[in-house]
Amino acid sequence: QVQLVESGGGLVQAGASLRLSCVASGRAYSGYVMGWFRQAPGKEREFVAGINWSGRVTNVAGSVKGRVTISRDNAKNTVYLQMNSLKPEDTAVYYCAAVRSDVVRRRDDEYDHWGQGTQVTVSS
Repeated sequence: QVQLVESGGGLVQAGASLRLSCVASGRAYSGYVMGWFRQAPGKEREFVAGINWSGRVTNVAGSVKGRVTISRDNAKNTVYLQMNSLKPEDTAVYYCAAVRSDVVRRRDDEYDHWGQGTQVTVSS
């Protein structure tokens, strides 16, 4: 089992930046694709970004492309989500997820392990 713990959320003003972190623990982390999803109140959970095991392949949702970067440090079992130029519509609970895969997945039902989420609130 892989345990995921997110951190780095908070309340910021529009235009600010945040970096979310997700630390994985438990059994071997090797070979896991990592993804970030978010869920705003009253909305379905949506894909934000994903990264493959090596870190060479990333996939970013169109709604955040150009403002979001996903990266990972496998030596630290950590994946990051750098978010810049934040907008009020970015307000959501952000979740980290993991799945053993060769391909970056975009659907939440394709991920096996989830963190508890971290709240990001962007004020206008």
